[in-house]
Amino acid sequence: MDTRFEAKDYKSDQYVRWCPGCGDHAVLNCLYKAMAEEGIEPHNIAVISGIGCSSRLPYYMNTYGFHTIHGRGAAIATGVKTANPSLNVWLMTGDGDALAIGGNHFIHAVRRNIDINIVLFNNKIYGLTKGQYSPTTEKGTVTKSSPFGTVEDPFIPAELTIGARGNFFARAIDVDLKNTAETLKLASIHKGTSVVEVLVNCVIFNDGIHKQITDKEYRADRVIYLRHGEKMLFGKNNDKGLILDGMKLKVVTIGHDGYTHDDILVHDAHEPDITLHLMLSLMKGDMPTAIGVIRDVAAPTYDDAIEQQIAEVQSRNPIRKLNDLLMKGEVWEVK
Repeated sequence: MDTRFEAKDYKSDQYVRWCPGCGDHAVLNCLYKAMAEEGIEPHNIAVISGIGCSSRLPYYMNTYGFHTIHGRGAAIATGVKTANPSLNVWLMTGDGDALAIGGNHFIHAVRRNIDINIVLFNNKIYGLTKGQYSPTTEKGTVTKSSPFGTVEDPFIPAELTIGARGNFFARAIDVDLKNTAETLKLASIHKGTSVVEVLVNCVIFNDGIHKQITDKEYRADRVIYLRHGEKMLFGKNNDKGLILDGMKLKVVTIGHDGYTHDDILVHDAHEPDITLHLMLSLMKGDMPTAIGVIRDVAAPTYDDAIEQQIAEVQSRNPIRKLNDLLMKGEVWEVK
């Protein structure tokens, strides 16, 4: 009989040390729920992290865990998965940890398509080190390390992931627990590197940074939830949708200007071509923010390729014991 797991089965006995109101609490609870719904045994899960507020998360998991060093979580997670392909490996990281000092490791983990799940907590600030601007901080933002406003253009995690040949990218928001848990579950099911950017709030150093889309008052009109195979509809009355107008996406209202339900695009997360996925990822201004799984494409994985390569080499190699290796070639006996 299959064992059924509950969210509590993945919780450790450690006190959760995040600021009250921090969005990280919500992500942690969504992760418990996603793991329980997928039903993977806790002893078959490894949670890796680097340095930052989000990187404390392995302490709160009743699984294997490894709190590594700044920016190197992706490298460690790659090694863990390659050494033990049967493990379900998660990397918990932040916009600073992953995209600044860890940027090189991040893009190459994505490029290799190692079968790990990367959860990128994006609060657009360095929280643990007390409020410096990060690689995702909006240009012009005043922070402790940019008292006159940043002069840099930020990274967009979706653009970086897809540009690094990523096959799975999703976006979630901390206050929407149901959809965040579902997105994390889909990320885990995906075979290959999955990147889930979670827009989280830092109540101390960047409070309200995602308010324009997270507040319930206007979330329905500023967020579009993408689901594979379904029409790209949004709005309080679900009467707004996306169409292609030439080479650009356009928001239309059903029933106005002759547009009907049939005109609205159907989301195809499995389309190998990146063009529309990038367009959906980069919507801004008057366009809604895309939430949910934007890209989910099947492709060969690094860990499977390594495992297959080792098996092929072993099948051609007559050496099966250490003594065979030691006695191979020219040997002599000392008496």
